[in-house]
Amino acid sequence: MTMPMRERFWERFSLEELNDAEWEALCDGCGQCCLLKLHDEDTQEVAVLNVACRLLDTHSCQCSDYPNRFDSVPDCIQLTPALVREFTWLPSTCGYRRVAEGRKLASWHPLLSNDAERVHRKGVSVRGYAISQDRVPEHRLEEHVIAVLPL
Repeated sequence: MTMPMRERFWERFSLEELNDAEWEALCDGCGQCCLLKLHDEDTQEVAVLNVACRLLDTHSCQCSDYPNRFDSVPDCIQLTPALVREFTWLPSTCGYRRVAEGRKLASWHPLLSNDAERVHRKGVSVRGYAISQDRVPEHRLEEHVIAVLPL
């Protein structure tokens, strides 16, 4: 049974206090966390690619097999409150990151706008520029770097 979401939970509770339904609802549906990243041990930088996990539907920006994603993609990482604080590559627009940093959700966030398409219209999502990793040979991944960020 799914727990009900509490009113304006994102303003009243820390990430650790959220129930499963609230945690999932905090996702803004941008798909940016599903972009592939290359970690450079020497420079301690992360290169973000415009190449998305093969399970990401690049139009809807939703995982095509969310319940089984860890079986299908062994290196898929489940976001946790601790990892949200650790992953500096999460975009500043990310609902998880904003709540972790004590900031308000963006006005376009589905919890505020009641419009899951608004994230796409605002240009925050990966729709329109992400391509599936099934379409990019591994030896060509470095050609798809769109940002390099410090760890």
